[in-house]
Amino acid sequence: MNLIVSSSAARGARAGWRSRVVGLLCGGLFAAAAAPSLPLAAAELPAQPLLSARIQPVAGLLPDGRVLVAGGFHETLGTLASAELYDPATGNWSATGSLATARSAAAAATLASGRVLIVGGANAAGTALASAELYDPATGSWSPTGALTTARYDHTATVLASGRVLVVGGYNGSARASAELYDPATGTWSSAGTLTTARSTHSATRLASGKVLVAGGYGSAPLAAAELYDPLLEAWSPAGSLAGARYSHSAILLADGRVLAVGGANVGTLASCEIFDPATATWSATGALTGAMATHTTTLLASGRVLAAGGSGGSSAQLYDPVSGLWSSTGPLITGRYSHTAVLLASGRVLAAAGRRTSGTIALNSAEEYWPAVGSWAAAGDRIFAHGFQAP
Repeated sequence: MNLIVSSSAARGARAGWRSRVVGLLCGGLFAAAAAPSLPLAAAELPAQPLLSARIQPVAGLLPDGRVLVAGGFHETLGTLASAELYDPATGNWSATGSLATARSAAAAATLASGRVLIVGGANAAGTALASAELYDPATGSWSPTGALTTARYDHTATVLASGRVLVVGGYNGSARASAELYDPATGTWSSAGTLTTARSTHSATRLASGKVLVAGGYGSAPLAAAELYDPLLEAWSPAGSLAGARYSHSAILLADGRVLAVGGANVGTLASCEIFDPATATWSATGALTGAMATHTTTLLASGRVLAAGGSGGSSAQLYDPVSGLWSSTGPLITGRYSHTAVLLASGRVLAAAGRRTSGTIALNSAEEYWPAVGSWAAAGDRIFAHGFQAP
C-alpha cells in the first residue's frame, strides 16, 4: 500500500526552499478567501481541531480507517516529535506515541503490514536527518529502523509493488541525486542508483507497471526533466521533459494509468498542467487550473476526478475531469492553507489538516473535510444537518 497522503511538494521550509517560498509569499500569491457556507447533507460530525498546530507534518491512512499525523514544525514550539490519530467515526483527534526524533519535511509511507515508515526530514537546527522510524498501529508506538545512507529532507518515499520503499532525491546542503531502497523484511537500506539530475521538491508517482516516475523539482534551478525507475532492472532511464519546469507541484496517477502534473512554481506560481502517458513516455498539455497553485495537495476521488486544494491558491479548491481534461471550481477551503496534508478517507471524503495559514505565517491546528457529493468543505467542529449547520 502506498502512502495515502495526497501529493504535495510543500515539505521543506529550510535553506534554499524556504527562501523560494518566502519569495512566493512576498509576491502576494497567497490570498485569503471568505469562509464558504456549509453544505446541506445528512447528519454528520466533521473534523475537530488537531491537538497541536503543525506545518509540514506527514500523514497516512491506517488499515482501520484512522489517520496518523506526525511531526512537523511550529513557529513557537519548533520541530515536533508528537503524533496524533484522527478517527473519522467520531471526528476527534487523540494523542499517540511520539517520534524518537522530532522532524519536519520528512517523507512517509504506509507499508503492507499496516505500519507507517517515516524517514529523513530536518531537525530543529535545519539539519538533514538520516534516521527512520516505524509506527505500529496495534501498540501506538514508534520503534527505530535502519538509517538512510544519505541524510535528506524534501525527498519522496514511494512504496513499490514488492513492498519495498523507494526514497529519491531531497536536500542536504544541495539537491541530492541518490536514491535508496528500504526492505521492511530486514529493516535495512540499499542503493537504488543515481538520478541523472539531482532534485528536491519533486514528485514521484508509481505507475501501473510498477515503475516510478520522478518529475520536476529544484536542483540549482527549477527542473523540467523526468526520469523512470524500473524496480525489476534496478535502473533509471529518461522519461522526457515537462513543457514547463516546475517545483512544489503535485503529480497523481489517474484511473486510466496516466499521470497528471499540477501547477507548481517557477518564476511565479503556475496554472499549467501536463499529462504523462506511460504508453508513449511523452508529456502533453492538458487544461490549466482556473487559478495558479503551488505547495497544494491533490487527491484522486472515487469518481476518478482529481481534487486540488490550498497552497498558493489560498482557500481555492478545484476539480479536474480526466475525460474533458478541464478544471472547474468547487467549494473553497474554509481556511486557506499550505504545507498541509490531505488524505482520502474510506467514506470517500477528503481530510485536509494542519499546515500554515495562507493569510499569514501561523501554524494551523484546524482540519476540515471535503464532501464530493455536495462539493463543499465542513468546518472543524460544526455539525451538518439536512437543514443547515449548528456550531459546536
